[in-house]
Parts: sequence; structure tokens; C-alpha cells
Amino acid sequence: MDKKPDSNEYEIDIFKNTSNIDFSEKIKIKRNNVLLIFRRVMIGLRTETRETKQATKIAIKYISKGSITKEEEFELRQQVYDVLKTLGIGVPFALIPGASILIPILIKVAQKKGINLLPSAFDDNSKDSVDN
Repeated sequence: MDKKPDSNEYEIDIFKNTSNIDFSEKIKIKRNNVLLIFRRVMIGLRTETRETKQATKIAIKYISKGSITKEEEFELRQQVYDVLKTLGIGVPFALIPGASILIPILIKVAQKKGINLLPSAFDDNSKDSVDN
């Protein structure tokens, strides 16, 4: 792979002068798809981090004052569910060999059955997943 001039990126046109240009294009498309998925995951993680910080402030307020509003209670409850969902996906992913293959399949099967295993920041319909 040749390095592009004045860039940190590598040129992936390794088959440019041969008849395998289709293969090179497929690699570029897959690379772009992986980058888009990675960005989406990073945005989701950033959103979850922000929501968890807000929920922590609400929990501290509840502990110190003894009461919170209904909206704060709902937000805290939703964030606790999201943290538990994240742990439910993250712990097996880190501990079980082959979980990186099984977890995406499990998520797809659960979605078909109407069960959402992903935190709200990763929900396509969530307005928070679009925010940066």
C-alpha cells in the first residue's frame, strides 16, 4: 500500500493497473461502511455518557434533598435501564469468546421480536442519537 502524499491515509488502490479494480472498489466501500458504523457508535457512546452524567446529578439531588420531580424520576429510570442494557451487551462481549459474532445476531433477532436490547442513544428513532 502506498501512502498518499501529504496525508496520513494509505492508498488502497493496490489493483489499479490490473483487471481487479472491482475488488479494490469493494474494499473502499467496505472501508467507508466500517467508518460510518464506527462514527455512529462513537456518537452513541458520547450521548450515553452525557445522559449518564445528567442521571448522576439527578441521583445526587435525590440523595441530598430526598425528592425529585416526575420528569427527573423518569429520566433517571430510563438511564438506569440504558446502563443495564449496556452492561448486558458489554460484559459478554468482553468475556465470552465469539461474542463479537453472536451479539449482533442476538440484537437483530430481538429487534424482530420487538425487544430493544440497545441503549436509547443507539436507537435510530431517538432524537438524541443525531445530536453531537
